Amino acid sequence: MKKINTLAILIALSLTGHTSNVWGQDNQNTTPATQETKQKTKTHNQKKMLKMALGTALFFDVNLSKNRTMSCATCHNPSTAFVDQRGNGVDSMASLGDDGHSLGDRNAPSAAYAMFFPEFQENKGKTKDKSAFLGGQFWDGRESNLAGQAGGPPTNPIEMGMPDKLSVVNRIKENGVYIKQFKTIYGDDIFENTEKAYGAMADAIATFEQEKSLFAPFDSKYDRFLRGEYELTVLEDLGRSLFFSENNVNCSTCHKLKREDAEGEVFTNFEYRNIGTPENTELRAKNGATATDYGLWHNPKAQTEDSKGKFKVPTLRNVAVTGPYMHNGVFKDLRTVILFYDKYNNPKSRINPETGKVWREPEVTQNLALDEFDKRYEKLLEKQKVAKKEAEKTNQEAPQQSQEEKTKK
Repeated sequence: MKKINTLAILIALSLTGHTSNVWGQDNQNTTPATQETKQKTKTHNQKKMLKMALGTALFFDVNLSKNRTMSCATCHNPSTAFVDQRGNGVDSMASLGDDGHSLGDRNAPSAAYAMFFPEFQENKGKTKDKSAFLGGQFWDGRESNLAGQAGGPPTNPIEMGMPDKLSVVNRIKENGVYIKQFKTIYGDDIFENTEKAYGAMADAIATFEQEKSLFAPFDSKYDRFLRGEYELTVLEDLGRSLFFSENNVNCSTCHKLKREDAEGEVFTNFEYRNIGTPENTELRAKNGATATDYGLWHNPKAQTEDSKGKFKVPTLRNVAVTGPYMHNGVFKDLRTVILFYDKYNNPKSRINPETGKVWREPEVTQNLALDEFDKRYEKLLEKQKVAKKEAEKTNQEAPQQSQEEKTKK
């Protein structure tokens, strides 16, 4: 039996029903050129609203999954800050697929504030030696933008599980409302080409994910403090001072894009780092994964040695309610994350409070961001640099075939 998210459809229909009244009457005294510009603007915004409505319905539609049990909202639930907190038998470390048994190997990142990440690209700024790339979607940036990300899960066998794009498009065509809206927005011939129709679906969902009032409201206590609407407690203000301090904890090195206390801060520099996160053995005991997760290196556009072990610096927006933490959900509590970082500065911080054991080694030891941690690690960093130079020297001194040997072949 087909399952329709009635609320999503009602939202879509209500939005499309109001587009004709948004702009009111045109000023009769405007010039023809101004009238033409206004008409183009009106048409553009009407189309955007239609697309937003369509994307809303698609985001919540379980029919886009093989067994009709899973939608985008399943792993990016608006009621839980757009993350997956269903539990899934692994304390929400990873998401459970539409088939009811497949488990992912990474924690589903929040879709909130994702609109601000630039498209995946080379980093040409001052920090390019620390992160050769920036932006993109997913933990490894393998999809350049929101539309690319939206198009991934439906055909992922351990997520929504549809066999191919045509199957997804056929599910869309089961719904008469969808057919009408797709043709209105993307043209009458949109379903004549599967790739274009699938791309239109992803585009509509991406448009919905750019609805700022829902996905990026900037309404935290910190935002209200900046607007003079809230007074921070003593502890909150101390935490704020420590966060932005470059002499104490250094959080803002990676989790700040603008100047201190600037409105609209997303608390990420959009770059990639290896901070030494350990393997999540508890999760992997359940999902059966064994291969090393090299993060950014798995992105086809970034398969260089200095990409191994690096993951996208996430936004800290809603961080208090979006656990578990790290790319693999290895830490359940935010306090554990803070103590994990503290071990680089505090020799006494040797024990993981969640396991009662010494902190485990990084899953990937290459490219650790040691120079952004404590000074005690400078010697280890120097050893890494020396080893790298020796490796390069060895490669340069490797025996080369003589010209005579080459001519013999």
